[in-house]
Amino acid sequence: MTTSLGFVCPLFVPGNRPERFEKAAASGSDAIILDLEDAVAASKKDAARETLRADFTNLPVIVRINAAGTRWHETDIAAAEHIGAAAIMLPKAELDSAIGCAQVTSLPIIGLVETARGLAEARQIAAIPAVVRLAFGSIDYSVDLGSAHTHDAFLSARSELVLASRLASIVPPLDGVTTATDDENLIADDARYAASLGFGGKLCIHPRQVGPIKSGFLPDEKTIDWARRVLESSDGAVKIGGEMVDDPIRTRARRILGRLHSR
Repeated sequence: MTTSLGFVCPLFVPGNRPERFEKAAASGSDAIILDLEDAVAASKKDAARETLRADFTNLPVIVRINAAGTRWHETDIAAAEHIGAAAIMLPKAELDSAIGCAQVTSLPIIGLVETARGLAEARQIAAIPAVVRLAFGSIDYSVDLGSAHTHDAFLSARSELVLASRLASIVPPLDGVTTATDDENLIADDARYAASLGFGGKLCIHPRQVGPIKSGFLPDEKTIDWARRVLESSDGAVKIGGEMVDDPIRTRARRILGRLHSR
């Protein structure tokens, strides 16, 4: 199994629906999140843990465990380790719970930030060696704050997660879900918006979202053409199409084309 955690569109699958595991892996997603938390009723969590597998795909398989303080938390961690998961996704990630999780598992941790406290502690969470990536649980975050689930309401939170990840030198974070599953334009627009802020991917809740999310994180033709023209320019400061170009601009152009070639 690959251990790369730089994926763009990890797809959630209920952990108690093993008949969907292989279908999810064939969806075009670049990682699978087996969900033991929100997707599984309390009465079915113990049974769901017994159905976990990671041998159905070569994609990274992540297990979203139940939050610290629940009676399922530690047994979920043990189950993720037993199947050889690529990582654990820790819901309601806050500093104490992330430190506690890191102390009892050798698996990498994706911290799912879903609370005001989690956001306030995001830089400390990202600095924990076991934490390899942050993700934004935007729906739970909006409930915690009592805010609307809109771009404007979440701009500061999203920017903080990007900054926290960069300061800790970890992979750029995953943006929260788009609840619409049929509106491809909306899904792609949300992905483009996340990419514009510096996110490296977006959580996916339905196979129909995979294509639009991947598309949204790719540079468009106009941007690709701009990047190529910038890199074809001579060294130093030059003028291209009315814009002054120097080394920092060339670095940005290289990163744009790097996103294109890494997909």
